[in-house]
Formats: sequence, structure tokens, C-alpha cells
Amino acid sequence: MSDTLILVPAGIDTYRQPVVYMREDCHICRAEGFASQTRVRIDLRDRWVIATLNVVAHDGWLAVDNAALSISAWSALGARPGDRARFSHPEPAGSASKVRAKAYGERLNERDFASIIRDTLENRLTDLDLAAFITACAGNRLDGTETVALTRSMQAAGETLDWGGRSVLDKHCVGGLPGNRTTPLVVAIVAATGQLIPKTSSRAITSPAGTADTMEVMAPVTLDERALRRVVEAEGGCVIWGGALNLSPADDHFIRIERSLDFDSTGQLVASVLSKKAAAGSTHVLIDMPIGVTAKVRSAEAAAALSALFLRVGEAIGLRLAVHLSDGTAPVGRGIGPALEAADVLAVLRRRAEAPLDLRARALDLAAHLLDLAPGGVPGEGRARAEALLDSGAAEAKFLAICEAQGGFAEPKLAPHRIELPARCQGIISAIDNRVIARVAKLAGAPRQKVAGVLLRVQVGDRVSKGQPLYEIHAATPGEAAWAHRYAEQHADALSIAQGPR
Repeated sequence: MSDTLILVPAGIDTYRQPVVYMREDCHICRAEGFASQTRVRIDLRDRWVIATLNVVAHDGWLAVDNAALSISAWSALGARPGDRARFSHPEPAGSASKVRAKAYGERLNERDFASIIRDTLENRLTDLDLAAFITACAGNRLDGTETVALTRSMQAAGETLDWGGRSVLDKHCVGGLPGNRTTPLVVAIVAATGQLIPKTSSRAITSPAGTADTMEVMAPVTLDERALRRVVEAEGGCVIWGGALNLSPADDHFIRIERSLDFDSTGQLVASVLSKKAAAGSTHVLIDMPIGVTAKVRSAEAAAALSALFLRVGEAIGLRLAVHLSDGTAPVGRGIGPALEAADVLAVLRRRAEAPLDLRARALDLAAHLLDLAPGGVPGEGRARAEALLDSGAAEAKFLAICEAQGGFAEPKLAPHRIELPARCQGIISAIDNRVIARVAKLAGAPRQKVAGVLLRVQVGDRVSKGQPLYEIHAATPGEAAWAHRYAEQHADALSIAQGPR
């Protein structure tokens, strides 16, 4: 067994990137010419995976006849301690030429995209290849026909849930607006009407919190398909992380790269959203599109172009889709970050006096629009139904029932380290920079640290006095609190104050 090594678990989380650790003096590295960052095929019984090699020094922790696998590689192979696996050079990625073609501005077809996605899922493409592909598709470099082709290819690469011909409602926000955590509220309201709304959500890509990050503060979100169906059949809705399902699985690989690049592209945004909606079995989808100079969509012209692309792709893949344009000039609610946003959601559901009115109003707008869009909906009547369910406590009861069905409800916790940012002068808050506030929250540790983020003390239009707290940084560690505070002080004009008389 000269081409085999004994497998041991490295216990290292490399997310979805399989990694193998080998001694540079092991017989396989010498025989095959393997070096650091080489792509290596590992075969074990009837499974195989392509992993990136990291080389360990002679006097390191790894025996010369062992190969250590990252958590994702170990899981993909179904390995057991003591297993012997075979190591070899993988076949080159056939889609690498398609990535290069797109980088040079060529148009790709559905077969080309399917090839790229297949090689992505088999880990044949390196992170540099994926970064090149994502960058080559950035801006408006994917036209409508390409976006439809990419969407179909992404959906076809995974499973598609079948709900037996029933109508399935869904919604999605394109993002860029901190604190805009309407999804748990909309799901609770819509499910309380008896409609089906199995919401699969993503974790944050470039924001301080994704819907799944916020929901995870209150209930488990990593459910498999069997658990998902159990929750939805019992309660009519759910809010779970889609990454635990095999729905448009290539998207999670793209998101991992987009998170590092800190951007996503228009065409890939549409393909990401709608491939997952179609894969989840959705039939009626509402897209929330906030517009503002510091939001993701910054102008009415950009919103019109993106809306047209969503509608074109939605029609092409058989979705009944509507776009809801909303105000994206300032953050929503008070909390920005998973636990703080969860607290806002609960305050609205519990009809608390201190509940953020803007979050409540947005959730009602979206729930109303979605109910009007649903089969049998009467345009204009959805708002009254949504308000009645929220005000009566029916939406709160439904939300708690969904949480219990997903594994149990938990109250959000507070961060141990908090720093206030005072106003440097008196006046009226005239604007809040979404991007700066989101950056402060991320430097504080969000969304990785669930309790981290920013708690806004004021909103646009509020009158403030000098020294009055404008917002509060929440962090799990003193180092993250200090780093976020330093950045916040450097960008003290994130909350613009129109000065009044002294």
C-alpha cells in the first residue's frame, strides 16, 4: 500500500474547504511531488474528495505515515480513525477554461455554468479560481440570459423540495440595510394565516447579521430536510439555515469567497436568491429592495434595473414574483448584530412600548404584500389581516411555536462589553451611514459573536444634545470592543448632525 496513508482527524474547521495535512518527508509527498497548496485526490472505500495540501514540518505533531484531515474532509469521506486512504493527483478542472473565458469577457451558456458548478462542488477549482469567476461576473458582467442560465444550473446541482402542489410563499431582502430583520416577523404573520412559508435563509455575507444568524439566537436553525418538513407540516412555517440542506449547494461555496472579497455581483445575487427559492419549492416570492445612498441598491435607476432582472429570471424559472421597493436611507430598528436584532424582533412580536416602530411597519408592509400576492389574496386586504394577527398576539404565539418545533426557544443575551459613542455637538440627526455602522458592528465581532453589534440610541430626525449617547458598541471581548471603538471614533460623522442654536 505504497500510495496510502493512515487517516487521523485534525479537528480543524476549514468550513467547506477540504484540507489535508501531510509530512513533507512522507513517501507519498516524495513519490508524487506533492507540495504545499497542491490539490490532492483522496480515495477511501467508495468515497473520494479533492483537498488542498498543507505541509507539516518534520518535527511537527503528525507521524510520517499519517495524513490529518480537516473536519469537512473527514466528514466528506466518512472516515474513521485508522482508515487507510489512497492519495493521487486529481484530473484537472475541465471548467478552468470557462472561468478564464469569463474573465476575458466572453458570454457563458448553461452548459458552461453547469461545468463550473460541478467542478466547484467537487473541489476541483481552487479558491483563486472561484475568486476569479466571481470577480469576472461582478457589476453587470452577467447579462439576463446568462443570469437565467446560472440560476438554472445552480438549482439543478442540488435537491428541489416538493410540497405536493401546494402554494408556497417566500420573501427575501437584497440586503445592505443594517437591522432590517423583518423575516421572522413576516414568517410568523403569514404562517398564522394558514399559508405555507418554509423560509430557508443564509448567514451573513457582507453584513453584521444574516437572518439565519439572528434566528439562531432564538432557536436552532441547522435542520435537515426531514426536520424541516416536520416543522412546516406542524406549524406552516420555519426560519432555518439553508446551508444544512442540499439546495443550490454551490451557492455556499460562492458565498464563502464573496465573504472574503466583501462583495457580491448583481447577476450572482439574483441567481443565488432565486435558485434557492426555486429549490425550496417556493411558488410566490416577494423581493424586498431597500434603496439608499449607503444601501446595497443606491438609486431608483439601479433598483429598476435589478427589479427587471429579478422579474425576468423569476418568470423564466416559473416563479410568481413581485418586488417591494422600500426606504434604505438608514438602519432599521435599534439593534444591529444577531442578538440585538433578535431582541428587536421579540419586542415587536410582544407589542412592547419600546418596540421599534420602523421595524414593525416594514414587517407589516411585507406581510401585507405577500398575502396580497398569495393565491386567493385580495389586493389591499393583506394589511388589515397582518395587523390583526400581530396586535392580537397570534403572530407571537405562532413564532414561539415555530421556535419550539425547531428545537426550543431561547432569549437573546447581552454582551459583557459595551461602549457608548457620544454626540460631539447638539442638533438634529440628519443622516446615518449604513456602511459605517455595519462596519462598526462587524469589527465588534458580529455576526461571529452573536452578542456583538451596535445598539442605536437615536434615529434620523431626533434632536440630540452634546454628550448624549448616539449608539452603543456591544462586544464579547475587550479587544473587539476597543477595535470597534477606535474605528467608530475615526468615523464620528457616521451620524450626521445638523447643528442647531447653541
